[in-house]
Amino acid sequence: MREDGEVRRVRLVLVHGSQVNRAVWTRYPALLGPDVDVVTPDLPAHGDRRAETFSWDAALATLDAAVGPDDGTPVVLAGHSLGGYVVLAWAARNPHRLAGLALIGASGVPAGPGASAYRTLARVQQRLGVDRMSRGMDREFEALLPPALAAAIKDLGYGFDGIPAAWSSVMRECRPEMLAEVTAPVLLLNGQLDQLRVDVRRFRRAARSAPWVRVVTVPRGLHVFPLTHPAETAAALWELIAWAGRRAG
Repeated sequence: MREDGEVRRVRLVLVHGSQVNRAVWTRYPALLGPDVDVVTPDLPAHGDRRAETFSWDAALATLDAAVGPDDGTPVVLAGHSLGGYVVLAWAARNPHRLAGLALIGASGVPAGPGASAYRTLARVQQRLGVDRMSRGMDREFEALLPPALAAAIKDLGYGFDGIPAAWSSVMRECRPEMLAEVTAPVLLLNGQLDQLRVDVRRFRRAARSAPWVRVVTVPRGLHVFPLTHPAETAAALWELIAWAGRRAG
């Protein structure tokens, strides 16, 4: 809170994972409250930008625009899965810019044996084709999510064409050690049953310049836990948001 009693708003940039789009964050503004300015961009080759080709530079440029100029507004940057690795890379390039950083379902090292999940996803997509992949996503989300949310994600469109380029970029560009110079607090948030939490201890050790690092595990959460467990995810994010607001006061 500032001296005049007005609460400083915090900008929270939420970045979706591969195949989906910004609609996955539909419920988060209400969960986080009016003092949080929630920004939800689509990455290249996803959502409204499905016609674009995915490139690593274009993904990082998307975050440049979403974070905005350094006007004194505290910014918390959070990304799920592919989005988590993109925000990691952006933070590494701008280590002193953020008031908080959250890697959601993105605590697996995308190299060596840990890269097999990403390669498998690309092979499955190529073998099944877009129509079958779309029907499979429809069935999964209809089973897991409220109908309105499942419909919103479907209507904005799945993004399959960018999968090979996106995950090739992640495997080439991203390592836990990129956290070394980040001076914002770091949240490592994962589902209990998420395969991408396997290297969370390495990510925690890497964040040596952060004022604090929190490791939070959502019980019974799969990789899609931000969709299936929004209240738990928002509660974990709130610690970063509250810290950013206090620092700005």
